[in-house]
Amino acid sequence: MNIVELGHQDYLTTWQSMKEFTDTRTSESEDELWIVEHPSVFTQGIAGKSEHELNINNIPLIKTDRGGQVTYHGPGQLIIYCLIDLQTKGFGIKKMVSILEESVIQLLKFYSIDAQLKPGAPGVYVNQSKIAALGLKVKQGKTYHGLSVNIDMDLQPFAQINPCGYPGLQVTQLSDLADNDVSLSQVSKQLTQLIITNINQHE
Repeated sequence: MNIVELGHQDYLTTWQSMKEFTDTRTSESEDELWIVEHPSVFTQGIAGKSEHELNINNIPLIKTDRGGQVTYHGPGQLIIYCLIDLQTKGFGIKKMVSILEESVIQLLKFYSIDAQLKPGAPGVYVNQSKIAALGLKVKQGKTYHGLSVNIDMDLQPFAQINPCGYPGLQVTQLSDLADNDVSLSQVSKQLTQLIITNINQHE
């Protein structure tokens, strides 16, 4: 699997690149994980409801084609876009979501943080506060979009929305929970390796 380090990239540009990669890949194309940080942006999922946009100002809102409701991306948040051929892997979207969630839980264990899942609410939580969000798109058996993990960022913009469509949902981040300093680059390496290992175990 190819790991592509994109650094800081505009959301719209990255989204377009994901769609082009997915539309043009062949059965011979390797799967890829794209590592990226975005400038401040709200994104609304394909079935998103405007009622969850509470007080959005000075930050752009982009209607996108992933699953899920509205969320926020910004500097200090780790985003991993998962360009995976599920047909080749031999499992479906529910298993892919489970793999991503379990990978984040395993990551947080490295930092002595106990994380949980919530039935019916995709993502990863610590003490009822959301630390990781997921939103995928499947096209002809291939995924794009992926997950975001709050590492060391300004969490204030989350107050301008109902995060992922849940009124009053609190959010948290790794830097506020870990005993030691954390770096986004270090967490990126750890989490991508966990995702690759867990995908390979389910092939």
